[in-house]
Amino acid sequence: MTTTINTKADYAAFLLRVTSGLFFLAHAAMKIFVFTLPGTAAFFESLGLPGFLAYLVILLEVVGGIALVIGFYGDLLAIPLAIDLVGAIVTVHGKNGFFFTNPKGGWEYLVMWIVALIAVYLLGNGAFALKRKSLNNAA
Repeated sequence: MTTTINTKADYAAFLLRVTSGLFFLAHAAMKIFVFTLPGTAAFFESLGLPGFLAYLVILLEVVGGIALVIGFYGDLLAIPLAIDLVGAIVTVHGKNGFFFTNPKGGWEYLVMWIVALIAVYLLGNGAFALKRKSLNNAA
């Protein structure tokens, strides 16, 4: 049995990974239970996007959120999740200005979240992960 000694970076990765995962699960739940699946698809269509893309985004957010929380390839899913957020900036929040407190929410929060996801990708899954090493950080 191998004993793992966690560093401060491992604990930092854990905090970023789990927090980001929980936030994605909350955002997916909002799309599913508040806006509803058809409502979210209709919103995507109102942006000029195909409605089925809403279902793919929700699937990514649920699977990616769970992967981040449990630390099972979460570091690899961090990049597609960051791209999801870039899409939210380009299609919705970018035109609303920088500050997230602006009407309809600006892009500041999303950029911070993207940076956190890139940090998870670079650091790896960190402490308390089901799969400590993945393709990204195999030693």
